[in-house]
Amino acid sequence: MKIEFRENGSIGIETGGRYVFRQGDQEVVIEKPRVSLCRCGHSAKKPFCDGTHKSVGFVAPAAVIELEEPR
Repeated sequence: MKIEFRENGSIGIETGGRYVFRQGDQEVVIEKPRVSLCRCGHSAKKPFCDGTHKSVGFVAPAAVIELEEPR
């Protein structure tokens, strides 16, 4: 799995094609190879990114986390 903190933007997660989103009593299965999560705190679709970071002037450095298979 790879988690990418985009410069001045969202958190991109490579999901491998399928993930389950649970919030309260709601559970949704989504089939996508990648998901973008809000990092600026202003998205109307939290926890997902809706691009609002561009209009609010969000600034943050880029970074990457890569999870490796156990040896």
